[in-house]
Amino acid sequence: MRGSFVQREIKHMQNLKDKVAVVFAASGEIAGAVARSFAQHGAKVYVTARNLDAVKALASEINTKGGRAEAAKVDALHEAEIDSFLKKVVADNGQLDVVFNGIAVDYSEMGGRPPTMVATLDQFMAPMKKIVGSQFLTARVAAKYMIETQSAGTVLLLSAAASRSKIANLGGFTAASAAVEGLTRVMAAEWGSHGIKVTCICPGAIMETQRISGWIESAAKEYGIPVEQLVAQYKAFDILKTSPTLKHVGETAAFLASETGIAFNSHIVDVDCGKLNIL
Repeated sequence: MRGSFVQREIKHMQNLKDKVAVVFAASGEIAGAVARSFAQHGAKVYVTARNLDAVKALASEINTKGGRAEAAKVDALHEAEIDSFLKKVVADNGQLDVVFNGIAVDYSEMGGRPPTMVATLDQFMAPMKKIVGSQFLTARVAAKYMIETQSAGTVLLLSAAASRSKIANLGGFTAASAAVEGLTRVMAAEWGSHGIKVTCICPGAIMETQRISGWIESAAKEYGIPVEQLVAQYKAFDILKTSPTLKHVGETAAFLASETGIAFNSHIVDVDCGKLNIL
């Protein structure tokens, strides 16, 4: 009985066996977690970012732990670079099965968190151009190669809970998050006839990330509020009183990219352990 249990567990951990996955903006914490999960589930993973040293370190970590990973420098906002890289991946493997883009925008790129009446058009459009623009480019180039190779793959996009939240001073980011989710549905409708599924992962606030912890610390300092109070505000609407982790996001992505995950196509999949204030 124990032997069969172990075999089932090994099979479960290999639900992406022989799949070829590409992760863009893999220098980020969420994308890094997704890449690790893809590798743990048996995929050959290409990790890319503008920061080559960061993705080389990630690939080395994955390989050291028994996975298969290669690193490359790719600007996920440069279509020619995206195309050239994915063309090489297909040439080397004959297939492209999974693509995930974890691109994010820093508050500094939005001019901090200016009110809508204060934000300039450039500040408002910064998340739209970077987040939505990059997701548009990587997804459509990936789909082209999936269609050419008849890979019937999975395109995973990334949004944020801001898409359905009411948070002041985040006009551009909120609009961009909602736009990515709309783009997901359109792409799923267009590419479904080729067997390509398109799904969007929407994490809640991941407390262990530098992005969230850094914002909480800076906001606490700016407004003279204890860090614990701000954290409590984040957690106030938790249904299970449990917060999502990077591991949760990575494992969700691996499931959605698997054959079992085919039931989720065109969907926005929340990874937040349940929130009372999110529909």
